[in-house]
This record gives sequence, C-alpha cells and structure tokens, in this order.
Amino acid sequence: MSPSIEDYRSIIGEEEVEGIKAAAEEVSGLSLVHVNSTRFGGGVAEILHSMVPLMKSVGLEARWEVMKGDLSFFTVTKKLHNALQGADIHLSREELELYMRYNKASAEELELDADFIVVHDYQPMAIPKYSRPTSSTWIWRCHIDLSTPQADALKLVSSLIPLYSAAVFSMKEFARGLKLRKLAVIPPSIDPLSDKNKPLPESEVLRVLERYDIDPDRPIMTQVARFDPWKDPLGAVDAYRIVKREVPGVQLLMVASMASDDPEGWYWYEKVARYVGEDYDVHLLTNMIGVGSLEVNALQRASDVAVLKSIREGFGLSVAEALWKKVPVVASSAGGIKLQVIDGVTGFIVSTVQELAEKVLYLLKHPEEARRMGANGAEHVRRNFLITRHLKDYLKLISSLKSSAPLA
Repeated sequence: MSPSIEDYRSIIGEEEVEGIKAAAEEVSGLSLVHVNSTRFGGGVAEILHSMVPLMKSVGLEARWEVMKGDLSFFTVTKKLHNALQGADIHLSREELELYMRYNKASAEELELDADFIVVHDYQPMAIPKYSRPTSSTWIWRCHIDLSTPQADALKLVSSLIPLYSAAVFSMKEFARGLKLRKLAVIPPSIDPLSDKNKPLPESEVLRVLERYDIDPDRPIMTQVARFDPWKDPLGAVDAYRIVKREVPGVQLLMVASMASDDPEGWYWYEKVARYVGEDYDVHLLTNMIGVGSLEVNALQRASDVAVLKSIREGFGLSVAEALWKKVPVVASSAGGIKLQVIDGVTGFIVSTVQELAEKVLYLLKHPEEARRMGANGAEHVRRNFLITRHLKDYLKLISSLKSSAPLA
C-alpha cells in the first residue's frame, strides 16, 4: 500500500504532520514529474519510490519518468560523474555527442507535460534543451559532491544550468561556481516506513544472518555503499584488518546494490573481491545474491558499528539508515556525511584508515558509549533526515516557484 502522510504521525508528531498538510494546500492540484536515470539501485531511486506516492497523498499530481540509456550512455555518464567529483577525466567530442543524443531521445519519448519537472543529477540534465516549449518550470536536483569538480565537467553543467528555474543541492558548498536563478539547499532523506528502515523482529534479523553465514555472536562492522572508488572500499577493508589484530572475531559486511546506471560497479566489485582474498570474515553482499531492502535493514540492525570511508560523498544515505537503527557511525567528513555524523555524539568523523580503525575499536570495546551514540543518532535523523521533512522542503520550493514566470 502506498504511504500517506497520516502514516507518519506517530514518528514525527501531530504538529509536524499538520504543518506539512498546510504547506501542501498551497500547491494542491499542481502536477509534477520526477526524471532520473534508473528505477532501481542507488539513493535517488530509493527516495523516489517513497517520495512520489507521498507527494500524491498530499494533493500533488506526481509521476516518475526514467530516461532512456544503454551501456554506452551510462559508461559516458559514469565518466562525467567521476569528473564532477574531481577526477582528471575528459569527455571526447564523440562522448559529448552521445550524451546529448540520448538526452534528446528522452526528451522526445518521455511524458513530461507537467507544471514542474524535477530532473535528478547529470544523466538527464540536458533533457530541457530538447523539450518542446511548454509552461513547465524545470528544477535540477544535484545529488553528488560538486565541491571540487574538474573544469570541463563543470563547464558542461554550467552551460545547462540556465535551462532551470531552480537548482537543489544537499549542501550550499556544492553550488559554488554556478550561476543559479534560485538555490535551494535540501538534504536527502530516508523513509522510516520503507522495507529498508521499518522495525524488524529479531527473528528476521537472525534469519538473514544465517542465510549469509554471518555469526551473530561475533562483532560486525558494516559499510553499505556502491562498489565505487569514491566510497574507498579498499580503505574500509584496510581498517577492518587493523581492527582484526585486536578483535580477531570481527566480521566486515560490504553491502551494495549493483545499479543499472553504474557499469563501473562490477569492476570495483571484482577489485575488492581480489583484495579480500580468502578472508571468509569479509562478506560481499549484493542484490545479485538476493540482498534487497529487507536484508539490508537486517544487516544494519545486526551491526555493532557502521562505517563509510568515502572520499567524495553527496550525502551518504546509508549513514542516516544506520543511525536510524541506533547504530553508531564512523566515517570520513566528505560532503553530506558531516551533516549526519556529529563527532563524539552520533559517531566519529575520521580522516585516515588508522583513525577509522581506532574509533571502531573504541566503540567495540565501549558498548555503552556505542549505545548512547546510536540513540543520539536516531533522534538526529528523526529531526532532520526523514522523508517527511524532505517532502515539506519540496512543497515550500514549489510554492515559491509557482508564481514565477515559467521558462518558454
């Protein structure tokens, strides 16, 4: 059954629900379509699976369209992704032409007739360039870390920004160097009622652990993240190896969804597998072996410590997911992670592999402190990073734009 705003009263309180309903009255009846590059895999798709029906429940005519693309297109957009996050990578003229060609095809094939069109990330960013003139208001929603972009990649994004009436970023610093008509800072969120985050009985958690041969009686550290160089999975393994010298029974879970728009993911999966070798206490767990949302939920709830050794990070939804389950997080200060991990309060912020290992060891040796930080983390997420707050932010942005002159 699709979620309704009423379902969240016991979590966020009466006053907040009524505030959201009041904000929704300002935009009731307006139509909105979200556009992204994949229906499954990754944080954007996860958010939209909850956000679209939730928007409908408060009176918006919301829909979700997925752009067209094949392996050649997603190989190019992965290069663009890496360049936007700071890698010294350049797209060839042929690659840029391919990128534009698929955006043009999507503009022609997708149903984009709506008052507001929210385009998520760089893959479909050029679609409005090829769309027929309408009264639609276009919004670009950037989910990645744009704090240190490669110059040519930033130039491409800058050339497309004028197509949009507003741009949404997780942090203000990601918008540096861009000339925007309107900037909105809206961090992402998790849905506490989704299969990935809803309460689970202990029997279900134990069943999942047994299925993947994980020992519930030994310590568990977990990184939930794509197999991607920016998530530094090898660094997470190195930290685990340091921890294992002092806590020989520790297990490391590397949990990921292999997304259709990330062809680089399999390369990094294999690289991590080779790096791990025959250490059977390291578990590489993906959707390809049946790890879905419920399984991720159980694995996070079973964890003693969650880690995220990112080098660049737009937000890091897995941090909020772990904190919501009262699991303390040890992570780098990349991007939106530092919005979630308050050092010494909800976990620890670290800079090096050695520091990561030291803080994990501290939490394993001080379980009462770990429980305190986990409880703080759950409350921090409840106040700041649930999908209801995210919805309210969208409603306020749409209301602020509805009286603006639309792009022709």
